[in-house]
Amino acid sequence: MATPTFEQLLEAGCHFGHLKRKWNPAMAPYIFMERNGIHIIDLYKTAAKIEEAANALKQIAKSGRKVLFVATKKQAKEAVAEKAQSVQMPYVIERWPGGMLTNFPTIRKAVKKMTQIDKMTKDGTFDNLSKREKLQITRQRAKLEKNLGSIADLSKLPAALFVVDVMKEHIAVAEANRLGIPVFAIVDTNSNPENVDFVIPANDDASKSIDVILGAVCASMAEGLEERKVEKADAPEEVEASEAPGKRRRVVRRNEAAAEAPAAEAPAAEAAAE
Repeated sequence: MATPTFEQLLEAGCHFGHLKRKWNPAMAPYIFMERNGIHIIDLYKTAAKIEEAANALKQIAKSGRKVLFVATKKQAKEAVAEKAQSVQMPYVIERWPGGMLTNFPTIRKAVKKMTQIDKMTKDGTFDNLSKREKLQITRQRAKLEKNLGSIADLSKLPAALFVVDVMKEHIAVAEANRLGIPVFAIVDTNSNPENVDFVIPANDDASKSIDVILGAVCASMAEGLEERKVEKADAPEEVEASEAPGKRRRVVRRNEAAAEAPAAEAPAAEAAAE
């Protein structure tokens, strides 16, 4: 996994924070200086934090668990959708459905409803409906697809959240905090990093800045997924090798039991003969 260099982060504009008057004092450790009333983020710290977050996300991907990407702001939507799809991870780029994590079973029901509509279309049930019913179901399906289509494969709560702009996605962060789900986030100088487990201090408004950070963490996750595939491919041989001695041991035990049985029966036979 290649962490973006200082020059790449600088070129992407990751160092531009918000106006000094809008800053959050909790972000002070990540601010390098102030220029023309704007805070400049320390890119060496940004690079270090990207590497730390990427390594943690790699391990989550390698373990086969899911990371939910959340970014509903215009500048981040396209990049998040593209990068999350590249590593087969769920994402939310439209409105965050309130209670998506804290009331997850209800969200799953809505996703199942979408699956049922698809099934109706395939088995011909949809064709037997009236024109009005067809229109209603089609609209319902389109709405569900827009809001929940990207999380259709999320069968259980995600192992982590990756958020772009914690101020805009504060509901998602609050739900994750409540459930003890780790939060990874790109945090700008106007935001509070205290509710984030893995803070990546950077400009969360520029699409280039978001793209370069997402590219680094998703590349790391792709490595984790690849390592998982390799380990799975090697696993059957190891299982076969470990099973063989076990089978022999079971046979030995059966033979021992068979040998012990006549010895135990002998005194009883002698007693009967007497």
